[in-house]
Amino acid sequence: MMYNNYEKNQELTEKGGREMEQAAYTLPPPSPTKGPAVKIHILTGERHWYQAAFCLWSFAAASGRAVAPVIFDDGSLKLEHIEALKRTFPKLTFVGATQSLDWLDTHLPDSHYPTLRAQHRVNPIYRKLLDIHAGQVEWRLQMDSDILFFRSPEFVLKWYDLPQAQLYLYDIKNAYSASIDYLSELAGRPVLQRVNAGLLGIRSADIDWEQMEFWAKKLTAHGGSAHHVEQTLFALHLSDRECIYPDPKDYVLLPDPPEAIECKAVMHHYVTYARLWHFQKNWRRFVSGSQLS
Repeated sequence: MMYNNYEKNQELTEKGGREMEQAAYTLPPPSPTKGPAVKIHILTGERHWYQAAFCLWSFAAASGRAVAPVIFDDGSLKLEHIEALKRTFPKLTFVGATQSLDWLDTHLPDSHYPTLRAQHRVNPIYRKLLDIHAGQVEWRLQMDSDILFFRSPEFVLKWYDLPQAQLYLYDIKNAYSASIDYLSELAGRPVLQRVNAGLLGIRSADIDWEQMEFWAKKLTAHGGSAHHVEQTLFALHLSDRECIYPDPKDYVLLPDPPEAIECKAVMHHYVTYARLWHFQKNWRRFVSGSQLS
């Protein structure tokens, strides 16, 4: 969808983003009403921390569950951002960028995983894979920062309480760093289509890091969109696993009006032009008193 007066919309979107960031500093701790806390893993930084705050806060408000965020620093978080997140989420665990590097040196050393480690240094998107999953074994629920929840995410909660298959979002199209034919040839099997890594439930122990190194090496040599490479690696990994995804009509990627305005779905993932609705309008639902109306 195209919008009239693009420059004015950009101006309003940037202004809304600044207001959203200021509001994030004063978000109160959510008030859980039921069930155990949900551990959510998010990689974020200076440009996105306030979006992560609203993502987590909206999840808690919509679900009635406490959240125990595990925040991975992409290397740009400042102390003021960390302190604001800790005030809002008392159960928060913070993993600093240096701490992640030390962990990777132990579990994915440069000598054995040169491509993964080299790409980790130059492309922060690799941190969503390496920092969150390297050396881990349990099921991990991870999200991008640019998500809001408006109704209880029952599909995700049911998965979280008893995970039995890998969970991903269903994309509107294949957004990979190479063609599906090349990826299927690379994997030696049909590659799962339309995997979106904005919300994932992955068992870390299932990741074959030798295979990941091989795929990363091939994809780096092949070229393509570096922006989508981590999503591509997740799709390759998931292609021989039992997987599930929630109804795309409830877990909406790239919402358009009227849904972008009415927010009747469970969740929105605000990519590309949908950021207009994220920054200008929808975060305000959680500070205006109307919240989940």
